[in-house]
Amino acid sequence: MRPLKVSRRYTQVVSDAKSILKIEGLDAGYGISQVLFDVTLDFNALGATAILGMNGAGKTTLLKTIVGEITPTNGIIHFDGENSTIENTDKKIRRGMAYVPQENAIFNKLTVKENIILGANATNKKAEIDMVLDFFPKLGERLGQQAGTLSGGERKMLAISRALISKPKLIMLDEPTEGVWIGVIEEIAERLEILAKEISVILVEQHLELALRVCSYTYVLDRGKVALKGPSENVRKNTELLRLLTP
Repeated sequence: MRPLKVSRRYTQVVSDAKSILKIEGLDAGYGISQVLFDVTLDFNALGATAILGMNGAGKTTLLKTIVGEITPTNGIIHFDGENSTIENTDKKIRRGMAYVPQENAIFNKLTVKENIILGANATNKKAEIDMVLDFFPKLGERLGQQAGTLSGGERKMLAISRALISKPKLIMLDEPTEGVWIGVIEEIAERLEILAKEISVILVEQHLELALRVCSYTYVLDRGKVALKGPSENVRKNTELLRLLTP
């Protein structure tokens, strides 16, 4: 694997405040079905934070609520110093939030380059494309290839690239290594470690060791509530962790 370099072209100027995202007393769900209960979280402007939990614990619902796809029934979401609780998704993205969902986040019938261009700034597309190709150089060999023909790992890289090209202050990734070959998982993990030195990363991930390695802080959800939190090394040593992650 080629050595990785941090590209200064990607570096963001982030707020002086310690936190980029604060969530207080959040309740959310789908119609009359409540999924999240009084969730309070804090995310630094730099670094990676893991969100762990069993299937159905509320991890994806949390990310969708943060990005504006679900409207909370109670609580406050502060993003980059402003109350963004009821902001729509488009506005949050314009303000520097990015979200890579677990499901397909690319346009299968478009080429790799066309997928990337869709998220690029109209005035400086070449520079922005070069930026993400520095981060995922493998995509540079596939620019003319139809996105739907990529491998699972390459499709994940493309989805992340589409989110990064807007130069977000915060990126949220929902299971970025699901269905990906082990060699590519390691490659994605290395990129996320680099990314966490430049912006805030929120990672929902089933690979426990990867999540705890990449992320310096961890929250564990259980039935929609925060059941465990702390520095990742402390969470790793907590005897409650395996119980909370075992069906």
